[in-house]
Amino acid sequence: MRLVVQRSKEAKVTVEGEVTGSIAKGFVVLVGVTHEDKEEDAAFLAEKVANLRVFEDEAGKMNLSLLDVGGEILSVSQFTLYGDCRKGRRPNFMDAAKPEHALSIYEAFNRFLNEKGIKVGTGVFGAMMDVQLTNDGPVTLIIDSK
Repeated sequence: MRLVVQRSKEAKVTVEGEVTGSIAKGFVVLVGVTHEDKEEDAAFLAEKVANLRVFEDEAGKMNLSLLDVGGEILSVSQFTLYGDCRKGRRPNFMDAAKPEHALSIYEAFNRFLNEKGIKVGTGVFGAMMDVQLTNDGPVTLIIDSK
């Protein structure tokens, strides 16, 4: 699995004019799944994201986690994270998981976050989505499960 994690002040995702998920302070997480990913990868990354210490403490140091600040997550499925652009001018998406497998792992990731008490807003798997966020920092991290 591959995640792009952006610290945000607020965010929302809209599908066909309808807001399907929104959050206040927290993370926007773009979630990519590849063929060999398992629920263990989703559990590992949920634990990692929930405990990343990238929120500022009273001294202004990035020392607090999402759990510490009561943050939320806007989780957006993003197969293009596995786009290979090394050859030619059109990305190759052969490393992205098939939709059925990707959906299962994506849902497991969101479930593991919910089990930690984190509010998770989502887009719609496989849909064209508009994602709006107010980047905080900006702080952007790329995390792989392998």
